[in-house]
Amino acid sequence: MQKRLRHALAPAIAGASCFICAESAAFTVNISAGSPRIIYLQVGVGSFTGFYNSGGTPGSNPTINVVSVNVPAAAVGSGTAQQMASNTAATNSFYDNFTFCSAGQLYIGGFYRRTNNAAGAGATLTATSSGPLTNGAGDSIPFTQIRWTSSGIGDSGAQPFPAGTFTGATQTIGTINRNQWAESCHTFSYLNSAIVPAGTFIGRVTYTLTAP
Repeated sequence: MQKRLRHALAPAIAGASCFICAESAAFTVNISAGSPRIIYLQVGVGSFTGFYNSGGTPGSNPTINVVSVNVPAAAVGSGTAQQMASNTAATNSFYDNFTFCSAGQLYIGGFYRRTNNAAGAGATLTATSSGPLTNGAGDSIPFTQIRWTSSGIGDSGAQPFPAGTFTGATQTIGTINRNQWAESCHTFSYLNSAIVPAGTFIGRVTYTLTAP
């Protein structure tokens, strides 16, 4: 279903504060079966030669993007969520170059192509947030203090990668169906529900797309 009019993450919290944030939108479209079988995932910055809808091909990009927020000392532990911003300028879709995400959002998308359209399981996107966010002094903030919303410019309807909260373990973020392109834009927030020492708290989330 096309819902538009016309793909690792390192969180951080700095200062007498904390970090975390992100919001987004969604877009899914059926693609033609073909050979070879291909699975492609982009989280933040990606690499692509051309655009998919005009015969482009995906590449590999090792960039680790960061989402962060500085929490004012007077607001630490207030319970007022603090919106985070991504450091990536990747806002356009490699499907057709449409500007899908807004500045500060994290683009998450990709596609799963099989050689036929026979019924079968889709590719599953998971996120693994290992351990808590920590600072140099050994203080920590659990990943359960970070949530996200999901959206996309010109988009409406259910998101392929819907809103959620990190569990501090491996969790399912969404599914890309067989022979489908899917994408969302995530906006993260730090829940800010506990008083923590000053410092820069850092953690990492690894996104993995797995096909049967």
